[in-house]
Amino acid sequence: MLGLYLRKIISAAIFGAIIFFIPQVFAANDSQWYWLKSDEKYSKYFDPESVTVVKKALTDSGREVATEIEAWTKTTYTYDGAAETVKSYGISSVLPDPRALSYSLALFRINPQTRTLQYAREDFYNSKNQIIWSKADGRVKEINSQAFDEDFYAAIVDEVFKQGEVERKNAKDRWIDLWTYTDNKGYTTSVSADTTTMQLKGANLILWEWQTIKNVDGQTLEIRFMKKAVNLPQGTEKITSGEIWTSSTKRWRDLEDENDGNYVMIDNSSPAYKGLVRLRAYAKGYSKWVTRYAIK
Repeated sequence: MLGLYLRKIISAAIFGAIIFFIPQVFAANDSQWYWLKSDEKYSKYFDPESVTVVKKALTDSGREVATEIEAWTKTTYTYDGAAETVKSYGISSVLPDPRALSYSLALFRINPQTRTLQYAREDFYNSKNQIIWSKADGRVKEINSQAFDEDFYAAIVDEVFKQGEVERKNAKDRWIDLWTYTDNKGYTTSVSADTTTMQLKGANLILWEWQTIKNVDGQTLEIRFMKKAVNLPQGTEKITSGEIWTSSTKRWRDLEDENDGNYVMIDNSSPAYKGLVRLRAYAKGYSKWVTRYAIK
């Protein structure tokens, strides 16, 4: 009896291991990869058949809305892309020669309401389809125009909601001009907003802005990439996160919020007020878009 019991335990353990690895085998060998984008470093694909709604929530009207989506993706690498990836993950001790890295598969976990994505699992393969390194439960990251994963995010979310994420991401009018001002020194500040990231939450329009300052010769002195919450009725705003680049340092660093997370009134006599008017008009004219995944 003891021998039979042990055999059952061992069989169950083996079966459990098989079940655990099924997603990897399926993703590697059976997926129908749909090409998204390629450049000199990476080629990106995803498997539309693997897109799964894991969690849903009910709206006030009783309609179900997806709040967690999972899907498998694939990335192939050139030498430069592999070298950049190895350095980014800090795994040079595991992969001293980037040429060993052929492609990777990743299980994405997406929350469309917060526009965030998590690498639930990543497997890195060599050219012989052998896993050479794996990682699970990666950090949750927000998707914006600077994110490597934006192409994946847009395609996966479109499979569920079909609201045009991919089309808006690639649209010529994705960025709208908010305001431009030249001061008495000849320095010109220009601000544009990314319509792709806009989401209306209550009275707040959440968005990313791109601000540049140039001198009289047209040379860029400063760039700010900022996530903002703009209270449209009250005409106030606050910076929630961002980065800044300056010509003196020639590098990006975290943007410090001088107002400690507090909302600041947008003066109706300031150049920025034109931007507020533009955002109000956009939110009204494209109300379906800015509330596309809202629960309330």
